Amino acid sequence: MNKPSLPVFLSVMNTLLLLPMSALAHTGVGETDGFGSGFSHPINGEDHLLAMVAIGLWATQIGGRALWAVPSTFVIVMILGGVLGFSGIPVPFIEEGILVSVLVLGVLVAGAFKFPVIFSVLIVGFFALFHGYAHGTEMPLAIGAVSYSAGFALSTAILHMVGIACGIILQKINLEKFNRFAGCAIALSGIYLAVS
Repeated sequence: MNKPSLPVFLSVMNTLLLLPMSALAHTGVGETDGFGSGFSHPINGEDHLLAMVAIGLWATQIGGRALWAVPSTFVIVMILGGVLGFSGIPVPFIEEGILVSVLVLGVLVAGAFKFPVIFSVLIVGFFALFHGYAHGTEMPLAIGAVSYSAGFALSTAILHMVGIACGIILQKINLEKFNRFAGCAIALSGIYLAVS
């Protein structure tokens, strides 16, 4: 069976980018303090949670070095994005970037796209900047940036590991098609979040 090509992937992405998008609220609602708040942020946001699990599933589908390189790149670039957000350096289209990440990552998993590792890490690194920036802008000045960052980095890594574990289990029991169904569900959830 032939794997989908890069032109097919790009035309799907162009279609998704034309969908109307409404920004989700990432405004730091409620009290936030340190490690616990940083840890809970990726888990409590549907968009973050879906994207993190999708990265783990996709890394499993690619296999090889991507199994560690793709999620590791996301966590590292996300922390850098958090520094940008906390520093107040303007980056446009944060909410749109997060929504597009859910759509794109879902499509990548649904289509079982296998790109070279360098291209795969560039994709997730690009989206990690938006997710990290959202975390950073919600970090109150009164709390420790290091503990907050450690919290959201650890939580993100755990969500990646959940995706990887699910992907590996499904591979071992010869139900890899369920990874693709999960990707479809993630992409559809991304569409729902974008239009709701």
